Amino acid sequence: MRISARADYAVRAALELAAAGDDASLKAEALAAAQGIPHKFLEGILGDLRRGGLVTSRRGGNGGYQLARPAAQISLADVIRVADGPLVSVRGVRPPELSYGGPAESLLPVWIAARASVRKVLDEVTLAQVAAAELPAEVQSLTETADAWTNP
Repeated sequence: MRISARADYAVRAALELAAAGDDASLKAEALAAAQGIPHKFLEGILGDLRRGGLVTSRRGGNGGYQLARPAAQISLADVIRVADGPLVSVRGVRPPELSYGGPAESLLPVWIAARASVRKVLDEVTLAQVAAAELPAEVQSLTETADAWTNP
């Protein structure tokens, strides 16, 4: 799985909004500065998050962006899907739409399993959990093996 810059920026901006609280509105400039995200790029991402129903926006002096629902009800997967589309694809195709023959036939269940494991983490972890540094125990345990932090 590869997390694009767009998805990374979307999650980081959403986390800033989560940390600000349910009633706070933050301007795009403040979000961009807080996370070191190019402002113009972030504006496009925030537009996608708004159209995807994850954030709302208000104009004016007290305007800005805020989460459309509580951070505990928005998963990382929700944000990534709005920013980038499906969590796992193979050559831009969703795994169930693929078919293989011969010795590659059993490759499809591998792609499906990989997608299921990515979903298990990203669908379960919410913005509120990450913003509060309170990851679910199952997710935290995945980071505790030495090989989790090294690149093969």
